[in-house]
Amino acid sequence: MKRQILIFDLDGTLIDSRQDLATGINLMRRHYGLDPLPVETVVGFVGEGIRNLVERSLADAPLKVDLDEAVRLDSEFYRQHIHDATTLYPGVREGLARLAAAGHALALLSNKSEAASREILRHFKIETLFANIIGGDSGLPLKPNPEAIFAILRAVGGERADAWMVGDNHTDIVAAHRAGIHNIFVTYGMGTPGPVKPEVTAAGFAEVVRPFVN
Repeated sequence: MKRQILIFDLDGTLIDSRQDLATGINLMRRHYGLDPLPVETVVGFVGEGIRNLVERSLADAPLKVDLDEAVRLDSEFYRQHIHDATTLYPGVREGLARLAAAGHALALLSNKSEAASREILRHFKIETLFANIIGGDSGLPLKPNPEAIFAILRAVGGERADAWMVGDNHTDIVAAHRAGIHNIFVTYGMGTPGPVKPEVTAAGFAEVVRPFVN
């Protein structure tokens, strides 16, 4: 089939990072004398960048916390435990390799920092499969703003009609909608679809891959 541009979210789409994200947040909370939050509570705060994640995780702090400091602490604690428990979702490694072998351009668009995103991709030996990687500290607005999608299309070359955003959260679906590209919502992840109806849904990564390979 014609070359497609497949833009993937990271957390909740390619990797299950729930436990390590919660570890970073709870170590940061411990620094401020706060009790740990359940993993699923932290997961509910994920999807709109580290600053929003940290701010939501400190909503119960009795005293005002310097948010910039808290973000730095969480970032450092998370980096120390970045792949302690994180795993690829089933079929991701093989699926990405098949998509690349079929001639499609793969890109990563995450609200996680680029350095952290690349470290995880290197750890799982899949970084080289991606033609372009944009993280939340790229200087571009975070999803659901579509500007990073346009930057990816310029970098890898291609038309919006041949581009897909694959993600597990409403920010991915809304970003794709605003950019005028196709979207696939994966139901196995950490996020929620939100108000914009996904174009395609996939219950497993194999369902994402199947339409694009022979």
